Amino acid sequence: MLRAAGHDALHTLDLPGGNRTTDAELNALSLRDARIVVTKDADFVNSIYLNHQPYKLLLISTGNIKNVELDALVASQLSALVVAFTTYEFVELTRSTLIVHF
Repeated sequence: MLRAAGHDALHTLDLPGGNRTTDAELNALSLRDARIVVTKDADFVNSIYLNHQPYKLLLISTGNIKNVELDALVASQLSALVVAFTTYEFVELTRSTLIVHF
């Protein structure tokens, strides 16, 4: 969906390690290529607060959600996300709001 909207996006399945790519490898890739990590994995929250890694973080805090619903949610907030990431390093998307952390 992000690619279709014109964004240069990678999925872990696009990487040599696939879904076995470690958080440390994702952080390194993010920093090297100035990429935003999009995840539901709260481990990245500690990493960004303690180590300022990854480069930028979008935490999806929706709980269980169908892919079609997640796509619709991201699509509805995409413009706001782009604006938020011009200023902030850590943004969280819930089912009802967009939260900027810093």
